[in-house]
Amino acid sequence: MTWSTCAPAEQIGFGVYVHVPFCRHKCDYCAFATFTDKAHIVSQYLLALRTEIERAAPSPAAAAVFVGGGTPSHVSPHELVHALDAIARHDDAEFTIECNPDDVTVELLQVYRSIGVNRVSLGMQSSSPHVLATLGRTHSPDNVVRAVDAIAATGFTTFNLDVMYGGAGESLDDWAATVQQVVALGAPHVSAYGLTVEAGTALADQPARHPNDDDQADKYDIVDDILGAAGYVNYEISNWAKPGHECRLNAIYWSGGNYAGFGSAAHAHVDGRRSWNVRTPDRFIELIEAGRPAESSFEVLDAATRKLERLQLQLRTRDGVPLDALDPSDVADMGELVRLVKSSTNGDRLVLTRAGRLLANEVSLRLRV
Repeated sequence: MTWSTCAPAEQIGFGVYVHVPFCRHKCDYCAFATFTDKAHIVSQYLLALRTEIERAAPSPAAAAVFVGGGTPSHVSPHELVHALDAIARHDDAEFTIECNPDDVTVELLQVYRSIGVNRVSLGMQSSSPHVLATLGRTHSPDNVVRAVDAIAATGFTTFNLDVMYGGAGESLDDWAATVQQVVALGAPHVSAYGLTVEAGTALADQPARHPNDDDQADKYDIVDDILGAAGYVNYEISNWAKPGHECRLNAIYWSGGNYAGFGSAAHAHVDGRRSWNVRTPDRFIELIEAGRPAESSFEVLDAATRKLERLQLQLRTRDGVPLDALDPSDVADMGELVRLVKSSTNGDRLVLTRAGRLLANEVSLRLRV
């Protein structure tokens, strides 16, 4: 089903994000709350995770669940699904687990399928070994193919491939080959992100490896051209899907909808109250086992802030923003960046052109509430 961020958030449904913070290896660009030295507490963490989920009941049944990290496929699948099965969800909920290609087997996926997982997101990043090395990735490109074969053999009808452009030493041909491989693998959904430099990462300390803006713009054109020609629709700046394979949890986020967050460092949003859990799994376990909430802090957004944030997110999508979200003089000034789309159901809207997608932050600064 195709999800429109123009729809009322409650119509799209309630979301759930679950954080599994454990990895074998930390990628050079990663700034997420992930840990490579805490294997000894994984089982304890997953038990605490189930306890946190159970304490949240009764909560709205989820229309979409996303299990990310970290590397969820790095932990025991049986222990993981024991925790996840406590999540209240609709029978037809979108239920996604992120996986490292090296971890994926038919047996692993069968365990996930046993509780209704129906979508897998693979961290492919590149089909070129030398590019993976410069990103600090350790998986084998061949195992991406094996993982996709296992996904098909296990009966999944949709999956996502994550790819990344702009790594040091990646040529335009390297990137084009990666995108062509994505198409050849038949991924119904593709997330393609430009490499960004985050403070505190290994990449941040090595300026010679930092991405070049012009190079990334060229590579964005390449991915949009190749995927567009293959029948994918760009439904958000960094996301393409075959019709009917758009990610529902994405739509919940972009519409300003409500979602719960479980696990260390997980974020949640309910009716303008945004909260986040403690960052480390050790502290998370300590609080849950003591019968206390794991929430670290929260903020309450006023109506104007909520509206602006929703506009900023919608601007990035194919639905765009209402015509009155930009001053007419700004629209005239940005004629190459936005286009008018007329709709009998959603009203006249302004949608980013491809050039506008590359300068979305500049357009976003001119939004008005």
